[in-house]
Amino acid sequence: MFTKILIANRGEIACRVIATAQKMGIKTVAVYSEADKDARHVELADEAVLLGPAPSRESYLVADKIIAAAKATGAQAIHPGYGFLSENEDFARRVEEEGLVFIGPKHGSIAAMGDKIASKKLATAAGVNTIPGHNEPILSAEEAVGIAARIGYPVMIKASAGGGGKGLRVAFNDKEAFEGFTSCRNEARNSFGDDRVFIEKFVEEPRHIEIQVLGDAQGHVVYLWERECSIQRRHQKVIEEAPSPFISEATRRAMGEQAVALAKAVDYQSAGTVEFVVGKDQGFYFLEMNTRLQVEHPVTECITGLDLVEQMIRVAAGEPLSFTQEQIKREGWAIECRINAEDPFRNFLPSTGRLVRYQPPETTMAQAEPQRFGVRVDTGVYEGGEIPMFYDSMIAKLIVHGRDRAEAIAKMREALNGFVIRGVSSNIPFQAALLGHADFATGNFNTGFIAQHYASGFKAEDVPHSDPLFLVALAGFIRRKAREREAGISGQLRGHEVQIEHDYVAVVNLGGGRAEHHAMHISEFAGAMGEARVQVAGKDYRIVSRSRLNDVRITGTVNGLSFTAQAERGTARNPLAYRIQHGGLSIELTVLSPRAAELQALMPYKAPPDTSKLLLSPMPGLLVHLAAQVGQTVQAGERLAVIEAMKMENILTAVQDVTVAEVLAKPGESLSVDQPILRFA
Repeated sequence: MFTKILIANRGEIACRVIATAQKMGIKTVAVYSEADKDARHVELADEAVLLGPAPSRESYLVADKIIAAAKATGAQAIHPGYGFLSENEDFARRVEEEGLVFIGPKHGSIAAMGDKIASKKLATAAGVNTIPGHNEPILSAEEAVGIAARIGYPVMIKASAGGGGKGLRVAFNDKEAFEGFTSCRNEARNSFGDDRVFIEKFVEEPRHIEIQVLGDAQGHVVYLWERECSIQRRHQKVIEEAPSPFISEATRRAMGEQAVALAKAVDYQSAGTVEFVVGKDQGFYFLEMNTRLQVEHPVTECITGLDLVEQMIRVAAGEPLSFTQEQIKREGWAIECRINAEDPFRNFLPSTGRLVRYQPPETTMAQAEPQRFGVRVDTGVYEGGEIPMFYDSMIAKLIVHGRDRAEAIAKMREALNGFVIRGVSSNIPFQAALLGHADFATGNFNTGFIAQHYASGFKAEDVPHSDPLFLVALAGFIRRKAREREAGISGQLRGHEVQIEHDYVAVVNLGGGRAEHHAMHISEFAGAMGEARVQVAGKDYRIVSRSRLNDVRITGTVNGLSFTAQAERGTARNPLAYRIQHGGLSIELTVLSPRAAELQALMPYKAPPDTSKLLLSPMPGLLVHLAAQVGQTVQAGERLAVIEAMKMENILTAVQDVTVAEVLAKPGESLSVDQPILRFA
C-alpha cells in the first residue's frame, strides 16, 4: 500500500480524497494555485505545493508541475479527482512513465472511452445499446445542418472531449444546429483544446441514468447499481439520487450487465461510470463513459456502504476487489444536492466573493466512513473563505440517506433549511423548490423537467410552501422575544420603561413599494421556556424554540412538529426588518406596533435609479468579446457581449431594439457586478 499520495485537484474533491487517505494511514500532498493558498484542502493535507497563478491552465492543468511536485515530496501515486486532468490520457501515461501510480484507470482505457466517437464504436462492438447518429468529426456548421436534417430533429451536438455540460447543445431546427455547432466548437476548443464535434439523435422525454462500475487489475468488474441524474439545468446535474425511482429490476440488471461488458472490453481498472439515456419505455442507450470518480459518487456510497475512493486506492495498489457482484448490497435511498454559488433569481448567474457566513447543517455521516440514514456535507470551503471566479461554482455537496425515498426527500428539505450561506448567493431556494414539486415527489420527471417547469426562469413565486404564514408568525415570535429582553434591561427611566405588547402588525415587503399587512396577537409567552402562542390571520401557531436571538439558524417546534428556519435582523434597506427563510421561501418584513404600522404606510417609496439605458455586467467575470460598436443598431435577441466566469461563457443579448451610444468597457477587462458595459441612446 502507498505511504504518500498527491491529490492533483482542489476544492471539495481534494478534501474528500484526503479524508479517505487519512483513514487508511496514507499521508497526503495538496497542490494549489495562488488563488487557493488559503483553501481548505491545503490546510487538511500533510504537505502542500504551489503550482502557479490562479488560471487553471497555469496551475492545475500543468502536468509537468504536478509530476514534479509528486517527485519532490516523495508521493508514490497521484489521485486526479474529477475535472482538470482526471480524464487526460497523456497525463495518465506521463504519470506511469515517471514511475508513479495513477489512481484511476490505465491510460489506454481513458483513451478508449475519452473520445465519444471512438467510445460509441467500442460500445457497439461490446454489445451495448447505442443511439443513432453521425460518429465522425464534423468540419463545418453547414455540414452539421445537413447531417442533423438527415438524422431528424431534435439532435444533440456534442464535443468529442466535452463534459460537465460544456460543448453540448440541443438543436430543434437548422438555425439552432448552425449556431449550436459554432458554440460547441468554440467552447470545446477553449475548455478542452479539442474542437471535434459530432451529432446524434436526441431521445425525447429522456432520463439520464448512470451505472457505477468498479474493476481491478485481476480482471474482475462489478456494477454498484445506478444513479438517477435526470434533474439537470442546461445539461448540468442539479440533484442526483440512488436508486432510480423509474427503472425496473430487469432494466437495472440489463444496464448493469452492459456497463460491465463495456468496462471489460477496455480492461477497466478503477471506479468509472457508464452513462445511459433511458426512454419512457425503459429502452436505454449508451451516452459515454466517465473514466474517473463522479461528483455524485456519495449517493452510491450511502446505499452500498462502500468507500469508492478507498476502492480506487486499493485497486491502484494492485489489490483485488474483496467482494463479488452478489455481495453488493442496496440499502435505503440517497439524494445529493449540489450547492452552487449562483443566483437562481438572476438566471443562475455565478456569484463570487467571500463567504461571510458558512454554517452547513449538522452532519451525522462522514465522508470516509460510510454510515446509514443521516446527513453528510462534502465541501472545500469554510466561513471567511473566498469563492474565486477562476473555477467552478460548487460550494458543497449535501447528501442525505433515508430508509425510503420519501424519508430522504424530507431529510434533504430539512437539511436545506439549516444550510446557512451569506456573502454569496446560492441555489438553495431552487433546490428546495425542486424537492417540493409534486412531480419530483412522485418521480414523474425527465431531463427536461427544469426547462419545462421553469421555462421563463426561476422566480420567488415558484417556491412552493405549505404555510407561508408560518414565516410571519416566526418573525413575530422573535420580535416578542427581543422585546422581553429589552424590557429586562436595567437602568430604564421610571415611567418610560419598555412595554411588552401583545398586538403587532407584520408588514411584509412585496417589492416595488408594495406591502402586505398581517395583524398578529402573541399570548402565553414563556420567555424562560422559549414558548409562545402566535395568532395570524385566524391561524394559531404554538412555537417553542430555545435558539438565541443572534442565531441565524432557528430550530424548534411549531404545533408539535419540528422545524429548522433561518432568521436575521436588519437588511441593507431597512435595519429594523427581519429576513426569514424556510422551505426555500424568503420574506422580508417588519414587526411593528399597530400605530407604527399606520405611520410607516404614509412613508413615500423611493424608486431605484433607471438603468434601462445601460448594459450592466450581471456577474464578476472577464469580458472576452464585445459584439457592438458605437452607432450600431442592435435588434432584440442579438448578441451584445460575452462574459467568461467560472469556466462558462455567458452571452448577453439585447432585450429590445437599441442603438449603442457609448462603449464603457473593453474586451479583456475584468468586470464587477453591475459594472456598465454599454450605454444605449
